[in-house]
Amino acid sequence: MVDITNKINTLRVATAQAIVKVSRHETIEAIKNGTVPKGDVFSMSKAAGLLGVKKTPELLPDCHPMPIEYTGIDYTINDLEISILCTVKTIYKTGVEVEAMHGASIVALNMYDMLKPIDKGIEIQKVKLLNKKGGKSDYTDRFRKDIKATVVVCSDTISEGHKEDKAGKAIIAKLKTHNVSILDYIVIPDESEIIQEKTKQYQSAGADLIIFTGGTGLSLRDVTPEALEPLLDRRIPGIEEAIRSYGQNRMPYAMLSRSVAGTYKNSLVMALPGSTNGAKESMDAIFPFVLHLFRIFKGARHD
Repeated sequence: MVDITNKINTLRVATAQAIVKVSRHETIEAIKNGTVPKGDVFSMSKAAGLLGVKKTPELLPDCHPMPIEYTGIDYTINDLEISILCTVKTIYKTGVEVEAMHGASIVALNMYDMLKPIDKGIEIQKVKLLNKKGGKSDYTDRFRKDIKATVVVCSDTISEGHKEDKAGKAIIAKLKTHNVSILDYIVIPDESEIIQEKTKQYQSAGADLIIFTGGTGLSLRDVTPEALEPLLDRRIPGIEEAIRSYGQNRMPYAMLSRSVAGTYKNSLVMALPGSTNGAKESMDAIFPFVLHLFRIFKGARHD
């Protein structure tokens, strides 16, 4: 199956349709009057559809098992056509489009099975997805394409040339996938004065995003949070909580990181972990959703 471990849980909703077309008005009347020999067509088909939704990952090899938190099945009769709507909801990392389509299909098949003794001309038509929502595509900021970022690596060993930077490069790679341009990328030692100086410098230079990586641990030289906090106009605890929560679900030491996020004038300043995985997972936790902030800073302007 496709790897979805890097995704976050969001509300996912999908509605699918199937149409059962009968050949006789007498069939519709038998359904309405409850005289179909095999029983209550709508109730039994709904039960079959609920099972179909739940069993989707057992039958389709690339579908992920997931908690199904709501399934609704509705019918509309229009002359000789019975329209089936199957709506599925979950809060999970991947969508429920296939589950909704499978549920609608199973409802239609069960109706066919129950009605075929009294109507030999039944057809199943137009099984299709009507709509879906949730996931990254629904929360991508589509308005701003002019965000500029600076990435600052805080590390004594890297600045002295004893180690190669990978965390900063991972951050840059993530930014580029979301059309954020890179204003600058530098490596500095773990010094409070330099961290503050660079924050002021890049804010003045027009950086919308100033991202520090490194110095968020608990060693004596980890001073990035202490250096940034006096400069920040407002902290954004939700960003910090999202980063730590995402990380904690992947490794038990994430709670020890002291990631910081806040505003400095009209720039968003963040301090992320210095490990490659820590930096990458922090970016996965909040991007692209954090870019919505710049609609507040700069106003929503279409390209």
